[in-house]
Amino acid sequence: MLLADDQVLVRAGFRALLDAQPDLEVVGEADDGEQAVALAAELRPDVVLMDIRMPRLDGLAATRRIGEDPALDGVRVVVLTTFELDEYVFEALRAGAAGFLVKDTEPAELLRAVRVAAAGDALLSPGVTRRLIGEFAARSKAPAAGGPTVLAALTDREREVLALVGLGLSNEDIARRLVVSPLTAKTHVSRAMVKLGARDRAQLVVLAYESGLVRPGWLG
Repeated sequence: MLLADDQVLVRAGFRALLDAQPDLEVVGEADDGEQAVALAAELRPDVVLMDIRMPRLDGLAATRRIGEDPALDGVRVVVLTTFELDEYVFEALRAGAAGFLVKDTEPAELLRAVRVAAAGDALLSPGVTRRLIGEFAARSKAPAAGGPTVLAALTDREREVLALVGLGLSNEDIARRLVVSPLTAKTHVSRAMVKLGARDRAQLVVLAYESGLVRPGWLG
């Protein structure tokens, strides 16, 4: 784990909680975005807990730099925010964050989220993440330019699966909806990620909305 927050007491609290777990270890701390990017490259942590508002380089820009670096493909960024419906969180998800947590999250939920992210299950709190993305996608006047073109590489089944991912469904939920095995659902999700150049499920949700495949308020 790498902790990136400009408040010393916040980092100390997270470190005490995380280091007390037998399966988790804090390997570094950063007090600004520049340092967070440098330490991520040096230490290659499984997960970075990244505050959004930091000096020198904010968490949004730092998340984007980590996400754009192929050498850091295995590093998962979880952004920390004070407010759930924060437009910067939406931008962080677009930039490659695996998910987000509000700072007053219960300790047990924080630990669960860190373990989920470390295991590669990128989308944290699917319902909340979907609500956040829907909120800010709804403010756009139209789907992102080139939406249909972006989706052209997908098969009909992969588009169907992408839409269900956009609704916040897990692989197991998708399997039940489509009457296929969870492994088959996972394979379709993985292929969609590769074809769309998405790091994880969070980015698939963003793409589902921005391409117009899923509309805010749509329940499938």
